[in-house]
Amino acid sequence: MIPNDIDFELTEEERAVRDTVHKFSEEVLRPAGQELDRLSADDVIAQESVLWSVHEKWDALDVRLFTSDTEDITPAQLARLSCLVNEELGWGDAGLAVSLGAAEFPAMLAKVSQNPDLMEAFPTSRIGCWAITEPDHGSDILDFSDNPERPALHKPNCLARRDGDDYVVNGQKAAWVSNGTIAEAAALYTAVDNGNGTPGSGVILVDLNSPGVTRGRPLEKLGQRPLPQGEVFFDNVRVPASHLVVPPEMYPMTMEMTLCTANGFMGATFVGLARAAYELALDYSRERVQGGVAIFTHQSVKAKLFEMFRKIEAARSLSRRVVLYNTVHSPFFGDATSFPAVQFAIASKVTSTQTAFEVASEALQIFGGNGLSREYPVEKLLRDARASLIEDGCNEILSLHAAEKL
Repeated sequence: MIPNDIDFELTEEERAVRDTVHKFSEEVLRPAGQELDRLSADDVIAQESVLWSVHEKWDALDVRLFTSDTEDITPAQLARLSCLVNEELGWGDAGLAVSLGAAEFPAMLAKVSQNPDLMEAFPTSRIGCWAITEPDHGSDILDFSDNPERPALHKPNCLARRDGDDYVVNGQKAAWVSNGTIAEAAALYTAVDNGNGTPGSGVILVDLNSPGVTRGRPLEKLGQRPLPQGEVFFDNVRVPASHLVVPPEMYPMTMEMTLCTANGFMGATFVGLARAAYELALDYSRERVQGGVAIFTHQSVKAKLFEMFRKIEAARSLSRRVVLYNTVHSPFFGDATSFPAVQFAIASKVTSTQTAFEVASEALQIFGGNGLSREYPVEKLLRDARASLIEDGCNEILSLHAAEKL
């Protein structure tokens, strides 16, 4: 079921893109996600796993908006397409949607750099990852304050030290790196020492086939099990200095931009998951008979379904409004003289993920005992939604960061 759009009229092109991604999500993403959810984390990334064909088929579909040639697309059109695509991917499988999104990260930064050598070395066909989280640093990477204790709190687990024409990278990233166990390339957010005093932070594009790169075992976790996550280790990994796409002086601004992009993506994706749970519950309520009638006819069930519908529509409207504003005001994709608003992006992420969790929980309640069974897909949606409340920054810390911008 594809919703009617009441907040804007879709062009024929937008409708075609949405329908294409919906079909991909229905025929490829959802069945693959259900299959992968039942496997061990090791089997998810095994050579014979369906995970690899998901990435291959998505690459062949070529619906990568922020790394494609978009000169003929206005920022507003780009924002609308992004919302449509990511909602449909989240409707299909949220974990795989995150994997496909993270896979594009290095290619997106390469394109933003406008360095043709980097664009050639980090194409979208190479699965990428966003390597930012560290064993000792989760939420506190958002702390850009002048707290005098900050240097001690932020002693890095990963450091890139300048050595002639190269950076030498040592250390590790935590087990929560999405695609960390399968990626060929990394957008490495790391401490950077240029030899001029206190290390800052920057972003380096790293070929993960380089000597000295190793991986941890994939992480076993509650939800989004089709999304492979795991540690990445660096032992004297040499990277050309030209691969530094974000120097320390630009890092705080880039982190804000990253949060705007990632939280906007999460907002749209988890509207899709919420919609999937709602649709399953609505269909089931019309089929399940109790008291001699379909349970949809009971007032309590109708009230639950309307509350689910209401929350989804509110989350979708906020998501689309935020992505539109932040894309139009992006110095990379829209107005180079303006800047996106991270507090709105975080509001969208928090609203959509909380909505997804609440809607999935109510959907399971409508299924009753059947909802607890793995024979029905709704319990998987609840587990996947629960992960999103922590993923890409836990909602509480993100909210505090956004509050500083009010």
